[in-house]
Amino acid sequence: MITVVGSINIDLVVQTDHIPDQGETTLGNSLSVFTGGKGANQAVSISRLGKDAQFIGACGTDEYGKIALSSLKKENIKTDRVFLVPDVSTGVAAIIVSNSDNRIIVVPGANHLLTPEKISLVKDEIVKSEMVVLQLEIPPETVQAVLEICNEHHIPTILNPAPVDKFKKEFIDLANYITPNENECMSLFGENMEEALEKYPNKLVVTLGDKGARYYDGEKHIYVKSYPVKAVDTTGAGDTFNGSFAVALTEGKTIEEAVRFANACASLSVEKKGAQTGMPSYEMVLNRLGDEAISSLSQAEIIVRA
Repeated sequence: MITVVGSINIDLVVQTDHIPDQGETTLGNSLSVFTGGKGANQAVSISRLGKDAQFIGACGTDEYGKIALSSLKKENIKTDRVFLVPDVSTGVAAIIVSNSDNRIIVVPGANHLLTPEKISLVKDEIVKSEMVVLQLEIPPETVQAVLEICNEHHIPTILNPAPVDKFKKEFIDLANYITPNENECMSLFGENMEEALEKYPNKLVVTLGDKGARYYDGEKHIYVKSYPVKAVDTTGAGDTFNGSFAVALTEGKTIEEAVRFANACASLSVEKKGAQTGMPSYEMVLNRLGDEAISSLSQAEIIVRA
C-alpha cells in the first residue's frame, strides 16, 4: 500500500480565452467543479493504476468536504484516517485555465489543521506503507514529522515540493526522492539545474512539462522524453507524475523506468479537463507505452548527456 499524506480540495475551474492582467476584468467561457488537492490527486493517480492507496489528510464537515471524501471512496482509496474538522471550510483551489495553461490560488482551509499531533495518531498506519508520498499544501512541520517517521522506519518517500515557499532544507536529507518542476527547482536550488542534479544524484528528479523529466544517476545526466499530445488541461499533470512514479518504484522499476512510466501517465492526464478526470488506468498507460512496455520498460528511450 502507498500512503499519501497531503491536501484535499475542491477545484473551481474557470475556462477563459484571456487571463486578466492586474485590475482587468475579463469574461470566462465556463465554470466547472472538480475534486482536487495535490494529495488527493496523487492518491487517485495511484489507485487508478490498481495499487492500494491510503489518504491521510483533513477536511471540513461542509458540503465540499462531503463531496471530496465521497469522491475518494469511489476511487477505492482508504479514507478512514482523514480527519474531519468542524467549523472550518474544506480546502478550495481557484483555477484559471487559458490556452492549455493554468494559474492556481489555493485557500487551504482544513488542510492547515493537519498537524504533527494528528500525524502521531496515525503513525501505526504510516509505518505499514510500502512508500509515502507528500506535498507542501499542508503545514511544513507536518511534512517533517511524516518524513522523520518514515526515515526512522526505513520507508521510502517522495516529496513533491509545491508550493516551494513551504520547503525546508531539512527535507532534502529526509526524503528519498524530491520531484520539483523546472521553475520550482530553480527557486529551491538556484539557476544552475545541472549542478543541483549532480549534488543530489538519484534523488532530485525534475519534471519538464511536455519535454519530459531529467535526473543525474551519479555518472551522467539522464533525460527521459515525454509524449506528444494535444493538451486540454495541464492541471494535475504533476500530481499524476508523482503518483505513478511512486507506483512504478514500488513495483521494483529503476528510476529511469519509473520516470518513463510516469511521463506516459502524465501525458494521458492532460487530455481531459480536471485534475483527476484524465488520470489513466494501467492498461491505458501500457497502450501508450506500446512496445516499450515489453520487458518492463527496460529499454526506455533516453537521451544521455555525459
